[in-house]
Amino acid sequence: MWLSAVEASSIPQLRRFAQGLLKDKNAVVAGLTLSYSNGPIEAQVHKLKLVKRSMYGRAKLPLLRQRLLHAA
Repeated sequence: MWLSAVEASSIPQLRRFAQGLLKDKNAVVAGLTLSYSNGPIEAQVHKLKLVKRSMYGRAKLPLLRQRLLHAA
């Protein structure tokens, strides 16, 4: 197995990487096998951040809130 070979490696950074993969094995397997994606949510977050940046320093919270709700 690849992880066994890496754990026996003399490169400490590679060994730490392998240990991290083993520690998060369930998350790694789920990320590679499940069809779920947070892409649509990340797109909305990115869109709201762009609106926020475009309003930077120009408006107080009520106007910013109105713009964010309109953009979402």
